[in-house]
Amino acid sequence: MTMRILVTGAAGFLGSHLTDRLLSEGHSVLGVDNLCTGDLDNIAHLANERRFTFEQRDICETFDPGPVDYVFNMASPASPPEYLRLAIETLRVGSVGTENTLKIAQQYGAGYLHASTSECYGDPLEHPQAETYWGNVNPVGPRSVYDEAKRYAESLVMAYHRYRGVNTHLVRIFNTYGPRLHPDDGRVISNLMMQALRGDPLTVYGDGSQTRSFCFVNDLIDGIARLSRSEEHLPVNIGNPDEFTILKCAQAVLEVTGSKSELRFDALPEDDPTRRRPDITKARTLLGWEPKVTLREGLVKSLDFFKSKVRATA
Repeated sequence: MTMRILVTGAAGFLGSHLTDRLLSEGHSVLGVDNLCTGDLDNIAHLANERRFTFEQRDICETFDPGPVDYVFNMASPASPPEYLRLAIETLRVGSVGTENTLKIAQQYGAGYLHASTSECYGDPLEHPQAETYWGNVNPVGPRSVYDEAKRYAESLVMAYHRYRGVNTHLVRIFNTYGPRLHPDDGRVISNLMMQALRGDPLTVYGDGSQTRSFCFVNDLIDGIARLSRSEEHLPVNIGNPDEFTILKCAQAVLEVTGSKSELRFDALPEDDPTRRRPDITKARTLLGWEPKVTLREGLVKSLDFFKSKVRATA
C-alpha cells in the first residue's frame, strides 16, 4: 500500500536518506525542516520528484500537514557542536516538537516513528547496551540538553501509545555515517575523514581507547523501515555491533584515504561515553535485521562525498 508520509528533519543526514527510501518504495513524502542544521543540498536531487514536497518550518510551531498515513520524526540537532550551540532549541524540539508531531499522528490515525538515540544510555555501566538498560546520564551536564530531550521524547511517545492509542515506534540510533554526514559536525567519522583528506593531523580524544560502533547509513535506514512496519512499540536498538576503538577507527580512515596525516591527542570532552556498542538481539529477532556493511566498506562508499566537500572548501 502506498502512503502519504510526513518526514520531519527531511533535509538532515538521516531524514534525507529516509526520504529517498520511502520514495523508492512508491510513497509520497511531505518533508519539513527548519534548516537549523539541515541542508537543502541533501534533497536537491528531489527537485523534480513529483511525489516529494518540501516545506521549511519549525515543528515547535503547530501546523496541519493534512491527512497523512505515517509520521517519521527525525527532527533534532544531533552532533555535539550543534546541540550545544542550539541547546534550548534541542530541548524544545525533543519536547514541544515531538508532541506536535504526535498530535498529528493521533489526529489522522497515522503510524509514528520517533528517532531516539544511544545517548539515552549515557556513559553506560552495562556493556553492550540492551534496550532493557536504563542508562547512566548526567541530567545537568552539557550533553544533557540532547540526552534528556531524547529521553523525555521516548516517555512522551510511550504515553501517546498507552493513553491515546497512537501506533508508535522508537528506534535508538547508534553512531551512523555515510554520504551527506555534515563534514564539520564534530562526529568521529566526519572529523577524521575531513582531516585525513586535508592532510591535517587526526584528532583523537583521550588516549583513543574509548569505543564506538559505526553503522553505515543504508543499513540504518533499512532497520528503521523494518521497525516502522513492525508491531513493536518499545525501543529497539539499530546499530552495528562491531566495536572499534577510536584509535583503530583513525587507522582505518588513514588506510582508506591514503593520507599520511599524523595523530593528535586532545583532552576527552566532558561526559563523553567511554564505551558504546549495541546489543541488537531484539532487532535480529523481531525485524530480521542486522547490518551488512563493514566499517572499511562504508568508509570507501563515503570517500567520494568527503572528497567533494574538501574540494568545495579548498
